[in-house]
Amino acid sequence: MSRFLIPRLSTLDAYVPGEQPRGRTFIKLNTNESPFPPAPGALEAISRAETERLNLYPDPNASALEEAIAARFRLPRTQVIAGNGSDELLAFCFQAFCGGVCFADITYGLYTVLAKLYGADAREIPLADDFRLVPEDYDGAGRTVFLANPNAPTGLYLPPSQVEHILRKNPDSLVIVDEAYIDFGGESAAPLLARYDNLLIVQTFSKSRSLAGARIAFALGSTALIDDLRRVKFSFNPYSLSRLAIVAGAAAMADEPYFAACTQAVIETRAFAASEFRARGFDVADSVANFLFVRPPCLTGRKYTEELRARGVLVRHFAKPRIDSFVRITIGTPEQMRALLDATDNYLEESSWTGAQR
Repeated sequence: MSRFLIPRLSTLDAYVPGEQPRGRTFIKLNTNESPFPPAPGALEAISRAETERLNLYPDPNASALEEAIAARFRLPRTQVIAGNGSDELLAFCFQAFCGGVCFADITYGLYTVLAKLYGADAREIPLADDFRLVPEDYDGAGRTVFLANPNAPTGLYLPPSQVEHILRKNPDSLVIVDEAYIDFGGESAAPLLARYDNLLIVQTFSKSRSLAGARIAFALGSTALIDDLRRVKFSFNPYSLSRLAIVAGAAAMADEPYFAACTQAVIETRAFAASEFRARGFDVADSVANFLFVRPPCLTGRKYTEELRARGVLVRHFAKPRIDSFVRITIGTPEQMRALLDATDNYLEESSWTGAQR
């Protein structure tokens, strides 16, 4: 690091994204992307006429996109803000609302990074032994609550009634629900917005809308909360969403049949893969996300990740306490998941499952 870096950031450990391979072709099941292309309407929206206008700044209010989101959730436009991926919106939340924060000890790693980056006093609340979040542990938190639901990397989910418990027990604290994976079998907390002004919901187009490369997300909340976020956004970068992202996102949000077909396909493939892993002796969490969190029976999570990579399949391992023996596997196409299982079987046959830790 340079001698000019401010002391507060000298110990900052940046968030490490999943591997983005170059050169060799891999089956990529490590970054929770959709295995499907964007909706046809989204591709059509990125037209020649639109690209010829790239010499002009985009709409800073992303009006077409925010109107499509508001219509989808039956909310006034004043309760919606779009951003450049959910990470940007989460960063805005830390800037706007977070003197003190709390979140689970096992959850999306960016929360810890943002807390350090913006100088927030962070408190980690341990999950239960089975990785489930206990709502009562957040009673009277006295600080902003971040809740990934379904959680990452476990995929475990709290129904709206349990989210509401946290809201009721923290009437004077903001509860931010990060619903990046909610569309794969969960129920959004959005209906609770009508009753709780301390609720803010963040969702992304990267998973269920097949637009990870476009960097689109949105937040839903009271008009006052959205005004606060818009003030931060316009102080940071009013043009954070490109012209092409705005039109693609609006079209993707409007294409409900394609969205439903893709999410249902992931749900069905997830059930198939979970069953196959359990048949092989793996521990498999009850994921409601577009990934599985699994523990192989007779080798470490790191070794399993390495062996799959050697066979052309990428999955994600987190070398962290409590979850070091697990790996997170994105749900791909049925063909990709069969290739993953074949690679697993190939290793099992070669090693003969001696039972030793490898």
